Amino acid sequence: MTTPSSPGPQAHPGLPGLPDLPDPHDHPAARAALLAAPGLVGRPRRRALARLTDDWLAGLFAAAGAPSGVALVAVGGYGRGELSPRSDLDVLLLHEGRVSGELPERIWYPVWDSGARLDHAVRTVAQARAVAAADLRAQLGLLDARHLAGDRALTDALRSGVLTDWRASAPARLPELRELARARAERQGELSFLLEPDLKEARGGLRDVVVLDAIAATWLADAPREGLDAAAERLADVRDALHLVTGRATERLGLQDQDQVAERLGVLDADTLLRRVYEAARTIAYAGDVTWRAVDRVLAARGGRGRRVRRPGIPFTGLGRGAGAAARGPAERRPLAEGVVEQDGEAVLALGARPATDPVLPLRAAAAAAQNGLPVGYATVRRLAAECRPLPVPWPDEAREQLVTLLGAGEAAVPVWEALEAEGLVGRLLPDWERVRCRPQRNAVHRWTVDRHLVETAVRAAAMTRRVARPDLLLVAALLHDIGKGWPGDHSESGEVIVRDLAARMGFGAEDTGTLAVLVRHHLTLVDTATRRDPDDPATVEAITKVVTTLPELELLHALTEADALATGPAAWSDWRASLVDGLVARVADRLAGAGAAPVEAAPTAEQERLAVEAARTGEPALSLRAGSEGCEGCEGFEGFEGFEGFEGFEGAAPGAEPMGVELNLAVPDRPGLLGTAAGVLALHRLAVRSAGLRELDPVGAGPVLLLSWRVAAEYGGLPEAARLRADLRRALDGSLDVTRRLAERDAAAPRRRGIPTPPPLVAVAPAVASATATVLEVRAHDAPGLLHRIGRALDGAGVRVRTAHVSTLGAEAVDSFYLTDPLGRPLTARRAGEVAAAVRAALG
Repeated sequence: MTTPSSPGPQAHPGLPGLPDLPDPHDHPAARAALLAAPGLVGRPRRRALARLTDDWLAGLFAAAGAPSGVALVAVGGYGRGELSPRSDLDVLLLHEGRVSGELPERIWYPVWDSGARLDHAVRTVAQARAVAAADLRAQLGLLDARHLAGDRALTDALRSGVLTDWRASAPARLPELRELARARAERQGELSFLLEPDLKEARGGLRDVVVLDAIAATWLADAPREGLDAAAERLADVRDALHLVTGRATERLGLQDQDQVAERLGVLDADTLLRRVYEAARTIAYAGDVTWRAVDRVLAARGGRGRRVRRPGIPFTGLGRGAGAAARGPAERRPLAEGVVEQDGEAVLALGARPATDPVLPLRAAAAAAQNGLPVGYATVRRLAAECRPLPVPWPDEAREQLVTLLGAGEAAVPVWEALEAEGLVGRLLPDWERVRCRPQRNAVHRWTVDRHLVETAVRAAAMTRRVARPDLLLVAALLHDIGKGWPGDHSESGEVIVRDLAARMGFGAEDTGTLAVLVRHHLTLVDTATRRDPDDPATVEAITKVVTTLPELELLHALTEADALATGPAAWSDWRASLVDGLVARVADRLAGAGAAPVEAAPTAEQERLAVEAARTGEPALSLRAGSEGCEGCEGFEGFEGFEGFEGFEGAAPGAEPMGVELNLAVPDRPGLLGTAAGVLALHRLAVRSAGLRELDPVGAGPVLLLSWRVAAEYGGLPEAARLRADLRRALDGSLDVTRRLAERDAAAPRRRGIPTPPPLVAVAPAVASATATVLEVRAHDAPGLLHRIGRALDGAGVRVRTAHVSTLGAEAVDSFYLTDPLGRPLTARRAGEVAAAVRAALG
């Protein structure tokens, strides 16, 4: 407070570089002048305000006549040495055991008289430590204790004692701290998706920065620091502006204040302000995920457990092995995919991985992590971002498949996608993504920013993959359906243009690109038509048939419509809307019935006819392989196969795209169980079937020969040795190799990790119009090693013949069609077809 002897305005000696301020003892006037000082903003202003307040409180402490053995200490946010314009003053009067009751009042009353908000306490060091031991929030505040005035030895004793207690109790208190953070996030939501976020308490807010600093103080783990300080400073700057705009100590960035806050910060508009806030929040939230993952690992090691128990729904991404892990010896590494292994509960790069020469590796690592319900290791994502070259354009087939596999993991894909985004990898894959990243949606119906809504739509679509014949197109359309929101005009029209470019970039063929364009352009058409038009008017159905012309397209649009609405929020989908859309789709399906007829079988190639003739002549299996000369690591192992030659390209591949895997043709005189047996041998050699076809040929009139055309890829590592694979095929066919037993023994010796939840398999008999000469059994299931082997054994056990088969693996989903007859070559009766379908369902569990 001022006195008659106080000097007039002066440059404050503790605040160099500031303009002249009123008497610093007149704190309200000095504070007002500081806040009005031109050019003084952000962290420099917060520090200057803290120093000004330090000097004021120190003066009050001295004027109160404090005896020796007493200290004034700043704690909490004030203890960190920065003050926002309306921040509380958290102070502690520390003493040795005896203090006059008047002393605190002589300090507190002038503070209250000034209008400042004061949070105060009077304690001994022992009392303060006892309070901290009982109250985690108090302990966090004391970790930032900073000396203001009086006996510095007391402050030092407090800081030393609190830090010692914190480090000693960290294994017990960190789980409690995490539960507090979890409960706070459930209450306040995620800052990076809220239209009116709490800058301090929401997940990714300033409170989480305090938590990360507290974890670092334990010496058990530390957060990734790159970008973290800048993110925290950005949120603090926004809070400063909010305090000045509202004149209140508020943390919630309300809609009515956003334009003024943006103007005060020199930001273009409120949307730009929110995007900057969201970006900062994501940096902080991701750092929290990384840090808690590291904490979990260290605590598991200290507790003598080989691995922590994951908490479902909370994304964690690790820093690397924790401090206590070394005592356990080398961590077990389990292969997940080529160049990717599981270690300490994370997906990390294999020792032999070469990111600089493997541009698909980021997507392969992400897909393997998501499909196994694992986070991607922090160091792994950083290395992928630093070393991997951009994907060639168009993408190799494998890159497209791995993206679909990642999206098909559903909820497990979200933390993996966030890790890729945090290091800029998503923007490299999809250049238009940056336009929708962190873009707010000022619509009460929407729960998410545009980019997160797209990911959430893919999550919803992953649960609908059994409803469509092309789950890959559904998932990609879900990811991109609102990509046009980053451009002016109708986002559906803009999105159609963008998706055509992106689909070509990804290597989709012309027909699939057209389908994706239709889905994106018309993703709102079904719900708009169903809710605004008369469903009984023939023109309503006709309007839809002008948009989609086949049943498969209608299935895709129906699933995308529902996934989009469910991902938007509860208000966007209801039983009423669902019934209207379902009714419209049923009417359109009746009109389009028959449009999705079975594909026409291509004529056998000269190579396939040669193999069929050889198999018929010798009575033995005849094999050939076609492999790409580029991008097919390990193909040299197949040089012993007859007919090995350069790969000429798969039908339907985009020009310039490399095929995924190698093509294996097998011709064998007809015998029961061929499909399941051959598929089992491939599974035994860890070859994943990407596609397969089976047909009958009779090249020389000596009896039918079955021709199986496979496209296979190694699950990880190189392809198996040619001679060994050929020998095992022959042994399996003559009965000397029990493939089923060998697969069971392998699985028992190395049980597979429990995977992510997936929709149950769908086994259905297609309508009779699908084929006039056979019964078509459709199987849609999550792909897994040995899947086709189990299906083949079930069909063989049911006593039916597989005349033709079309097998596709699209991402992580298998979409298979089997054309079945009885032993006399006739279609199955309805009852018999139902029994066969039940047998296949039982085989798939």
